[in-house]
Amino acid sequence: MTASTTRRTTAARSRIAAVGAIAVAGALILTGCGDQTKSGSGDGASTGTKSSSAPLFSALPKKIQDAGVIKVGTDSAYPPMEFVENGKIVGVDPDIAEALGKQLGVKFEFTAGTFDGLITSIYTGRQDAIMSSMTDNKQRQEGLDDKGQKIGKGIDFVDYFSSGLSLLVKKGNPEGIKTLDDLCGKTVAVQRGTTYEDEFKKQADKCGDKKLTIQAFDTDAEAQTRVKAGGAVADLNDYPVAAYTVKTSGGGNDFEIAGQQTGVGLFGIGVSKDNAQLRDALKQALDAAIKDGSYAKALEKWNVQDSAVKSATVNAGQ
Repeated sequence: MTASTTRRTTAARSRIAAVGAIAVAGALILTGCGDQTKSGSGDGASTGTKSSSAPLFSALPKKIQDAGVIKVGTDSAYPPMEFVENGKIVGVDPDIAEALGKQLGVKFEFTAGTFDGLITSIYTGRQDAIMSSMTDNKQRQEGLDDKGQKIGKGIDFVDYFSSGLSLLVKKGNPEGIKTLDDLCGKTVAVQRGTTYEDEFKKQADKCGDKKLTIQAFDTDAEAQTRVKAGGAVADLNDYPVAAYTVKTSGGGNDFEIAGQQTGVGLFGIGVSKDNAQLRDALKQALDAAIKDGSYAKALEKWNVQDSAVKSATVNAGQ
């Protein structure tokens, strides 16, 4: 596991699980903390080629048609969704963007920035969209803080990916783990201070006298090592990160995912509420990519096909 993967799992609550942390970040963003998106020297990535003959080119705003580019802000430190490899931003999101670009006839130009500056970058005009494994939720849609108070415009989302938490177990799943309930009476490993540790603690309460022992480590890499060595039966992580670990660790021979995802939510492409035309064009492009199979191909490349959505939705997150 790369250092960037470990770092992002510590902060993953800002993307998926902890709504409170999301709202606090949103409050800072939407009350004018400034555009923190970096130019990302060496980190940019473009996918697609301008083509006015593309099926959905005419659906785009005139400004984007003329530019031939959709400028996309991302935090490129979340393998396999988006990360830097050989100076280029790669991953699930750029590959999905490439499929959308073929439908729209324009390039998706990714620029690396800080996660908490991405929403601001849309309203300053620095970016046209956000594609950064950002969870679609009501707080972000409506520009609310964690107390439900209005603090900004909010943004719209085109939902393109479904993700929850997954149990990572040793290859072959020797303990036959399928659900969290199967962990009762066993030992698990997890990264300290994360929402994953919180989930294990909740399960420990459910287990009662059939004690669930939790071993917490400073990094997720250490927790994985414990599972691989047989000292713990499972680790818990966001599904795409777990799937990436399954694919890459030990050449695919160290781990597997046990059971189904839990706590599933939606990732969305973020767009300004003032740009409904771009939002609707992206929705049409995603539906077309789902229909022609290019969307599924992008997910299969990164072993995250279980997170596929069946159709594009707008603001479907809760």
